[in-house]
Amino acid sequence: MLLDTTQAKRRQGPRGSFDMPLVVALVGLASIGVVMVTSSSIAVADSQHIGAFYFLKKHLLFLSLGMVLAGIAMRTELKLLEKHAYLLLGGAVLLLLMVFVPGIGMRINGARRWLNFLITSFQPVEAVKLIMVVYTASYLIRHRESVETSFWGLFKPIMVAGMFVVLLLLQPDFGSATLMIAVTIGMIWLGGAKPVYLGLMGLPVVALLWFVAKFEPYRMRRLTSFIDPWADPFNDGFQLTQSLMAIGRGEWTGVGLGSSVLKLSYLPEAHTDFIFAVISEELGLAGILLVMGLFALAVGRGLYMGLKGVEMGQRFAGYVAFGISLMLAMQTMVSIGVNLGALPTKGLTLPLISYGGSSIVLTCAMAGVLLRTTYEINRAMDARQMAARNPVNAVPDANPAVAGGMVTP
Repeated sequence: MLLDTTQAKRRQGPRGSFDMPLVVALVGLASIGVVMVTSSSIAVADSQHIGAFYFLKKHLLFLSLGMVLAGIAMRTELKLLEKHAYLLLGGAVLLLLMVFVPGIGMRINGARRWLNFLITSFQPVEAVKLIMVVYTASYLIRHRESVETSFWGLFKPIMVAGMFVVLLLLQPDFGSATLMIAVTIGMIWLGGAKPVYLGLMGLPVVALLWFVAKFEPYRMRRLTSFIDPWADPFNDGFQLTQSLMAIGRGEWTGVGLGSSVLKLSYLPEAHTDFIFAVISEELGLAGILLVMGLFALAVGRGLYMGLKGVEMGQRFAGYVAFGISLMLAMQTMVSIGVNLGALPTKGLTLPLISYGGSSIVLTCAMAGVLLRTTYEINRAMDARQMAARNPVNAVPDANPAVAGGMVTP
């Protein structure tokens, strides 16, 4: 009898739901990714004599693993992430330090960014991106008043981000370091911090990034070659000139799916960093607008649900939604900007589209967490509506501040 009563309460209580426009955008991007990885990687795989569909098979394997992690994230209460934010932060530091351990860390193309797991390699920065978002959201909840009113309230999250920046620059990974500090500052600003305080706190980090770029010759060449890639089209400007030619060939509707010429050993990293150039060449402006439209929909819905979460008292869910949306938006803008020659080469993949094991798996996990935030925010909205309709018989979860399983300050 007690079981029947409990089940009845659950059926009548507040119900959560995932944001369907966001689901459509994420699934659409992942689907385009499968098609374009297939198209852009065949020539690369064939030149290496490993089978025409080698990269496609691995991409599908990584995407399947990512979907499993996304499913787990979508069923995990956000209060668990908030509770263990410090533990996750310690794990993130450990992961970044492990890349410097001989036998565990792997050096590829002069950078130590990968961990050797025998059967595969793993790039820990992809997990650290999500952990940093969770930690910053947790901090904004615990120190809400000091963040909004005090200069020193911003000190701790900026210093934590700065610590990650230093570890990433030692690998070196300039692109991810810049992305992480930008997302952290964006989250703190959305959390109510005064822009003047953010500017003062961010100046030392910006100075550090400029110092590192200025005194590393190859980074300065990257920063300057994008201004005029045609000045040295066969050396420092080679990647960008090939990318621009691919984009120019696409015109309005593209040369046709699978018909790209620049991907035939001309365009370096055609299936990873420069996959947007292949999309532009094969699908033209129509393909560009489709991809950018889906990214805009995903980011827009994420920011909208984050705003709703803050309004409903689900602040942790709202801040996590802000952070993941900013991460997705900034990485997308950098990747597309590099392909278009608007930004220096950073080595960042196009989320959910580019080939890359660590990137695709952890981006899917991040998408799962984002969808979970929409579920809990919609559940809180349903609880408030139920309470408004029937305040006397409202279920215990009707309080929007606790509908997500946590009490906000």
